[in-house]
Amino acid sequence: MSSSPRSLSQAGLALREWRLRQWATAGAGALLTALAVGTPTDVVPNPFFSRSVPVQWWNYPALAGTAALAGLVLATYVRAPSALAAPNPSGPRRLGWLGGFLSFMAVGCPVCNKAVLLLLGTSGALSYWAPLQPMVAIASVVLLAEAALRRLSIQSACPTSDSTSGR
Repeated sequence: MSSSPRSLSQAGLALREWRLRQWATAGAGALLTALAVGTPTDVVPNPFFSRSVPVQWWNYPALAGTAALAGLVLATYVRAPSALAAPNPSGPRRLGWLGGFLSFMAVGCPVCNKAVLLLLGTSGALSYWAPLQPMVAIASVVLLAEAALRRLSIQSACPTSDSTSGR
């Protein structure tokens, strides 16, 4: 085993060993993340929130990537039923939360964000923050991908008793 905390081959192995329970959690987590990030930012149209600046084309793939990766990260916390007594591998919890937060900041309306408005004003939000948002979206997806890769690599390197029992 390598000393790196992440490995594509280990992550792939972990995904191949997942059961229905983990995949269902990943799907539900992705849907909930899409709603939690997309609803208040009005990327997902709804009657409760609105935005002053139209949704940009890149908001949709950023939200989709965030949702999919957040679902995968969430599912790495699900244990196999026969491994409930086994310790769950610890991993990069901060990366996932930071990635989700940055995604929320990235896809949100630049002049609807109170913190940005207080710091930069309306013209600053449009002149300085709005052009940075696509880069913040990329950073959020990269952080979530790194979190997923590390969590999956750890899961594969430290198999639960369910995956070592031959089932």
